[in-house]
Amino acid sequence: MDMFEDDAPGPGNNAPEFTVSELSGAVKRTIEGEFGHVRVRAEVGRVSRPRSGHMYFDLKDDRSVLAAVSWKGQVARMAVQPEEGMEVIATGRMTTFPGQSKYQLIVDNIEPAGAGALMALLEKRKAMLQAEGLFATERKRALPYLPRVIGVVTSPSGAVIRDILHRLRDRFPVHVLIWPVAVQGQACAPEVARAIEGFNRLLPGGPVPRPDVLIVARGGGSIEDLWGFNEEVVARAVAASQIPLISAVGHETDTTLIDFVSDRRAPTPTAAAELAVPVRADLLGWLADMRARLIRAEAQAIQSRRQRLADLARALPRPERLTEGARQRLDTWADRLPNALQRGVSVRRVALSDCAGSLRPGLLRNRIANERQRLVPYEARLPVALTRSVAQHRRDLGQCSARLQPTTLQRDIERHRAKLDQLATRFANVARQGVSSRRDRLAALDRLRVTLGYEQTLERGYAVVRDGAGEVLTRKAQADSASALAIQFADGTLDVAPAAGAADGPPGPPASPQPRVKPAKSAKPARKDSPDQGSLF
Repeated sequence: MDMFEDDAPGPGNNAPEFTVSELSGAVKRTIEGEFGHVRVRAEVGRVSRPRSGHMYFDLKDDRSVLAAVSWKGQVARMAVQPEEGMEVIATGRMTTFPGQSKYQLIVDNIEPAGAGALMALLEKRKAMLQAEGLFATERKRALPYLPRVIGVVTSPSGAVIRDILHRLRDRFPVHVLIWPVAVQGQACAPEVARAIEGFNRLLPGGPVPRPDVLIVARGGGSIEDLWGFNEEVVARAVAASQIPLISAVGHETDTTLIDFVSDRRAPTPTAAAELAVPVRADLLGWLADMRARLIRAEAQAIQSRRQRLADLARALPRPERLTEGARQRLDTWADRLPNALQRGVSVRRVALSDCAGSLRPGLLRNRIANERQRLVPYEARLPVALTRSVAQHRRDLGQCSARLQPTTLQRDIERHRAKLDQLATRFANVARQGVSSRRDRLAALDRLRVTLGYEQTLERGYAVVRDGAGEVLTRKAQADSASALAIQFADGTLDVAPAAGAADGPPGPPASPQPRVKPAKSAKPARKDSPDQGSLF
């Protein structure tokens, strides 16, 4: 009896025994059974994203911390990614992790805890992107004035695309490329980012034309509906775009991150179309006005130049005056040419006669005989001297042949020819310029001579008085004593001869002069009795 009494269990020793694994499994089943679907409101603490794609983070309040995990597939389906300090509502199920004796929440979805949390997250992202300089004004590009192709990123079935196309058709029809995307929900942000990157990857001149400007548009909605345009991936895609971009998301009171990063913000999609293209009718009106102004300016310029040409033409001398001197000189030389030819022939005939006396045949034969006798002693020495000279020249030529290679000579010839061509071109240009400048100076001097000549003074009613010897008379006494007078007017010369015996006869009425009129002569070279030193009346 004592043996059985010793082996009997004591008080409290009849509870079943569990292994660690059995106990951990029982706890896991209990927790998962009781908390198979829970929603937890908390603040996101530490967030870890290993390379496996899973996400580990903490959910905490002011007194407790709950470990949470989301697997790779769950992370990809989340509309909102948790960030540290963000207040969220996490939906999932509770489980345990026996390896570390802890419980954790398997999170299937996360949503911000109300609009305040979304706005706090938005402000946080806005501050981060602004600190990186993505909102800087100097980064924003100017929109092209008249784009040929416009790319639109929006939903293909909404009223937004119809409003944009209708407005573009009314203002200025252009080629429009539409990249259809989801404008709300989980797929919105990645599709919009891929659309912007896709448009930028189009090559100029490719089968699909590259847009000159992009429009990202969506209609109005709540902050949750527009949240896809607040995602960081969309903002960075807009900042990296090489094509100018117009954001037209929501109504005028709606503001998203894409509005701060884009090059221009339009309050509505219709306003975005108005920003993208000008009004075609206004351009046509402006073009017509510019054409009219151009025509008026051309007409005024032509009229001004025509008037200027007429003014200059009045200052030019008459053509016949320019040729009067040359014509008179030609007549003078034509009169002198026959006599000059006769004198020249006579002089050369006399010179030939003087030379003929020393060119008799007998003298020439004697001269030839004497020269032949003088050359006889050199006849025997000539072959030896020629042979020696040829040998010497052959040796000299052999020494020079090494330096007279065809390629070297040709290269030197080409170099000297090029240099000669350059000098010839420069000389021709200098000669042309010199002749032109001297011709202009000669013409100017000739015009000055004509202007300052006394013939121009005669045109204003003056006259030149000369005596019978052609001397210019400057005093009345000289005219009284002259045997004859020649008065030169602008159109001719009047010869005045006093009546015979007027100087010896008794005083009486003056005899009538006998005038003889000669035609005017062209300008003569300046003489000592030029009218500049004479009398003009």
